[in-house]
Amino acid sequence: MLEIVSWIAVALILATATAMLIDTDWRINLGALALQYLAMLWLVTRHLPFAMGSAKLITGWMVVAILGMTRLGLTNVDDKEESFFSQGQSFRIALMGIVAIVTVGATPSIESAIPGLGLPVIAGGLLLIGGGIIHLGITTNIMRVILGLLTMLAGFEILYAAIESAILVTGLLAVVNLGLGVVGSYLMLAGSTPLESEEDL
Repeated sequence: MLEIVSWIAVALILATATAMLIDTDWRINLGALALQYLAMLWLVTRHLPFAMGSAKLITGWMVVAILGMTRLGLTNVDDKEESFFSQGQSFRIALMGIVAIVTVGATPSIESAIPGLGLPVIAGGLLLIGGGIIHLGITTNIMRVILGLLTMLAGFEILYAAIESAILVTGLLAVVNLGLGVVGSYLMLAGSTPLESEEDL
């Protein structure tokens, strides 16, 4: 039963990572990121206590809230990036398909090299890392870059939790996640504020 739920979490990761790549609505992207953290909770608790896994979930949802409140307060956001991002959706779906194929091929090899990780844990981590890398490679939009970094870091956390269960490392990764959220929020605010011209000084 646990194995079935773990594979459901992997399927949820694949669906949310793909949705973040093809959808232009920032609300859907942040909702998909929140669901990713929920799936991450299940995979991480395969090797960590529930309290440590829930700390990762709460941290992730705090980051989602920070980015959401910041984006909600922006009024003069340039939509050129979003109109560009709405093109080439089939290409991005194909890229995510390649990531899924590579994950299917690499997961048994990694499991045989490092026994005990679990196939769903490895698959979920690789899907998130691959989806994050794709996100970073196709856009320069500040919010989407932060989403890509958070996605890639979530994949790393899933794999790392299966190897190391130190509380200090978990706390450090939580601080890194919060730092990315705060930095992304600041950069979005700074990028949306028009610079004063010399005549106005």
